[in-house]
Amino acid sequence: MIEQAEQLAVKAHDGQKRKNSSDPYIVHPRRVSEILRAGGGSAALICAGWLHDVVEDTEVTIEDIRKQFGNQVTELVAAHTENKRLPWKQRKQHTIDTVRNGTLDIKALIVADKLDNLLSIHTDQLRLGEKVWDNFNAGYSQQKWYYQSVASAMYNGLSKQDAPPFFPEYAELVEQTFD
Repeated sequence: MIEQAEQLAVKAHDGQKRKNSSDPYIVHPRRVSEILRAGGGSAALICAGWLHDVVEDTEVTIEDIRKQFGNQVTELVAAHTENKRLPWKQRKQHTIDTVRNGTLDIKALIVADKLDNLLSIHTDQLRLGEKVWDNFNAGYSQQKWYYQSVASAMYNGLSKQDAPPFFPEYAELVEQTFD
């Protein structure tokens, strides 16, 4: 199942590039799935890591995911998928609320995604300086609000012992990026 998810993600994201980079987009879902695998995630969660952006950024639909991967993967991908018709702040607030109230797997998927995004931003910041923020829909202060809010919400309903091992890394990187 994980190989099928990888193949679908590779095909769906073909030709897409990462922000601030000439890297193929697929490096992001690959790294997210690796974070989830290293954190002890289930096969369904690792599949969702591969597929977390396909509905949002490609022609693949949530029903395509359901037909090929079943309800568990679909629910994870659906919980992560933003409604791009909504304004930026409303979309991000929805994600924060989803992290706050979501299951452990939903929290893990979103935080793994945000961790990889922050790792990329941090690398780009070293290379580009403050110009890194020019390529985002929202600038530094809004990004700071968003990433800090996810960090504040991720432990809601969890003890630190029950959280995935990459949660502390995310919290530390938020502090380093937005000091």
